[in-house]
Amino acid sequence: MKYFRESIIVTIIALIIAVVYGGVDALILATILGIMEVSLSFDNAIVNARILERMSHRWRNIFLTVGMLIAVLGMRFIFPLAVVSVSAQMSPMKALHLAMEKGNPETVGTYGYILQHAHPVIAAFGGAFLLMLALNFFFDENDYHWFVLPEKLLFKIGKFPMATPMIVLVVMMVISKWVSGQSYLVFFSGAAGMVLYMAVEGLGNLMEHHGTLAEVAEEIENDEPLIAQSILATGKQAFVLFLYLEMIDASFSFDGAIGAFAITSDPIVIMLGLGLIGAMFVRSLTVYLVEKGTLNDFVYLDHGAHWAILTLSILLLVSINIEIPEIVTGLIGAILIGASFLSSIFYNRKQRESAN
Repeated sequence: MKYFRESIIVTIIALIIAVVYGGVDALILATILGIMEVSLSFDNAIVNARILERMSHRWRNIFLTVGMLIAVLGMRFIFPLAVVSVSAQMSPMKALHLAMEKGNPETVGTYGYILQHAHPVIAAFGGAFLLMLALNFFFDENDYHWFVLPEKLLFKIGKFPMATPMIVLVVMMVISKWVSGQSYLVFFSGAAGMVLYMAVEGLGNLMEHHGTLAEVAEEIENDEPLIAQSILATGKQAFVLFLYLEMIDASFSFDGAIGAFAITSDPIVIMLGLGLIGAMFVRSLTVYLVEKGTLNDFVYLDHGAHWAILTLSILLLVSINIEIPEIVTGLIGAILIGASFLSSIFYNRKQRESAN
C-alpha cells in the first residue's frame, strides 16, 4: 500500500474539493472520470515504467511531483484552454471565462463545442506520435515474441531503412485524404507529432550515448569495472528522458482530455477527476511496476502495452472522421494487457516446470 498511499490521500482531497465546488453531482462525475482515466491508462503506466526504471531515484521523485503538476494543470486544464484559445482565436482569459460558463458541448460557440471541433487536429498529432512509438518497439529486436507471426513480420519490415516515418507518413496521407475540410491541418498536425517524437527520441539517444561514453572513459581511467549499463540516468540524460516521458504521457492524455467532455463540460471537475485522481494513480502504478520489477517478471506485459498503444493510435486516427466511444478504447486496451499478463504467468509456469 505504500506505493498508493499518496494517491489515496490525493483522491480523498480531490473528492472533498469536488463536493465543496459542485455538490454530490461533481463528486460523482469526478469519481467516474478518475476511474475512466485509470482504466484507460494501464498501457501508459507500463510504457512509463520502462523509461522510469532507467532514471535515478531523484528523477523518479521529480516525475511524481513536477510531472504530476504538468499532468494536472498542463494537460487537463491549460491544454484544453490553449486549444480553445487558438481554435476560436480568442485570448486565454476569454477562453477561461468561456470554460467557466460550463456550456453544453452540443451548443455552437461553447467551450466544449470548440474543443470537440478541434478534435481532428489533436487526434492526428497524438495518433501519429503514438503510432511512431508502437512501431519503433516492434521494429526493434526483442528477446520475446507474444503474437509470434505478426511481431516477427513487423521486425522484418523494421529492417527497411526509415521504415517507421515512411509508414506513418503514408498513413497520414491516407487519413488526410479521407478527411474533408481539414485535410491540410490534419496532415500538418500528424507531421508535427512525428517530428516531435523523432526530435525527443533522437535527443534522448544522443544524451544516452554521450553519457555512456563518458562513464566508460572515466571507469577506464580509474581502473574500475565497466558497469555503465547498470548506471541510472542523471543530469542532462535524465532530463531528456523526463521530457520524453512527459511527451508520451501527454500523448496518452489527448483522447481522455477531449473525451471527458462527453461526461461533463466543467473544466474544474475534469481536472479533479482526470488529473488529481486518475493521473496520480497512474503515476503510483508506474512507480510500483519499477520498484517491484514487474515488467521483468512478466515478460509479455511490454508487448501487450504496445499492442494496446498501436490500437489506440489507429483508433485516434480513425476517430478523426468516425466517432469512437471511450469505452471501446478502454476495453481493447484492458483485454490486450490482461491477456499479455496471463500469457506471462503461463510462460513463467512453463519455465519453472522445465527447470524442475
